[in-house]
Amino acid sequence: MKVYAHFLVLILCLSSCVKKDLPDSFNARKACQSVSITDDEGNSVSFDEPFARIISLYSAHTENLFALGAGAKLIGGHSTCNYPAAAKALPVFEYTGDPEYVIAASPDLVLIRPFIRRHNPAYIAALEKAGIPVLSLYPETFDDFDGYIRQLALLAGVDGEAELSNFHSELRNIREAAARIKNKRRVFFETTERETRTASGKSLPALAIEISGGINIAEDASPVNPLSSIASYGTEKLLSRAEDIDAYIVQTGAMNPANSLDTLRKRAGFSAIKAVRDGNVLFIDERIISSPVFRYLQGVKTIAHFLYPDEFKKPEASE
Repeated sequence: MKVYAHFLVLILCLSSCVKKDLPDSFNARKACQSVSITDDEGNSVSFDEPFARIISLYSAHTENLFALGAGAKLIGGHSTCNYPAAAKALPVFEYTGDPEYVIAASPDLVLIRPFIRRHNPAYIAALEKAGIPVLSLYPETFDDFDGYIRQLALLAGVDGEAELSNFHSELRNIREAAARIKNKRRVFFETTERETRTASGKSLPALAIEISGGINIAEDASPVNPLSSIASYGTEKLLSRAEDIDAYIVQTGAMNPANSLDTLRKRAGFSAIKAVRDGNVLFIDERIISSPVFRYLQGVKTIAHFLYPDEFKKPEASE
């Protein structure tokens, strides 16, 4: 059973460190000489100082470290690590390639997510055999996000509390403003064209619709597997609700290349969907609505403005 990330930071103090009941992992790091973090796969790494040569093989880790002001600690990233602009300048390492390239770069920490170890166990084993610490982190739910960010902050030796406070404060403001809207719009969120899949009830996109004051018509859709944020819905069921859909949101990315109203209208039967017929369609980048990053706030703002443009201003585009 997965233990929430904020319970995973175990403080191992030396005999000279007597402070107890520390309020957060950052203060714990300052108070103690040795810290141990257990990742989402049960592997532990102990360290006396923050890591200074980090390779991130997952784009969310890279983006969040930059957001925390720890971008200078990164010496490499995966080819998908392209935000912010500074991330594009990092040396690129592929977890499907030769692990010797990572070993030769002499990182003091490699950050991955569980997907990477499951699909490339030999690659990760080679890094660990070479003595390189590897931590696998991924917040499965929104409730895990804060603990995950605190782990990254602890590893890099920074304090992420201000960023987390601002993040939650802005989300709370959107939720409170949306709660005052009387005429709620009914929304369908498409994750992939295949089988007209949608976002599962506890996923980040579904939460964004809720925060923004939308009514998710597919909230009862079943996830394709217990750990998936993607749920089956089906074109036939969708079209049976054609007149109920006030707004249609399409997540764009590797799994869903649809990017225009015309492509949507050309699908069999889709011109009958109220939102598609009326042009009330939003195409949104999966990186700001389905990834565990601070830019999720931008995704929520984008949806809120789309649903209720008179109540919410259009957010500024990220670089």
